[in-house]
Amino acid sequence: MSKKNKPDNRGFVFSTDPNFRFEEEAGAQETIAPALQKLKVRLETKHRAGKAVTLVEGFIGTEDDLAELGKKLKNSCGTGGSAKDGEIIIQGDQRDKVMQWLEKNGFKNVRKQ
Repeated sequence: MSKKNKPDNRGFVFSTDPNFRFEEEAGAQETIAPALQKLKVRLETKHRAGKAVTLVEGFIGTEDDLAELGKKLKNSCGTGGSAKDGEIIIQGDQRDKVMQWLEKNGFKNVRKQ
């Protein structure tokens, strides 16, 4: 049996309307060239039990490309982290290493905050 009203990521589970259909979301956002990316690199300690993390924000592209960039940054810094919700989280204060890696790999519009 196939469910007519499958749950989606917005929290809708059921509708009493027999003709109800979830709207299809727009296609995945395409990744733009590194030279055109406007990235922000900043240090954050809020909501992390006093631990410092380096955040890279402003990436425009697919989740796969974001995860790949995050993996490369984590490898170059030698630390852990994650890539989710459009931002890359690197453990520790790694702003200088991240900035150097991004500039070396073609990201021109990078700001340090």
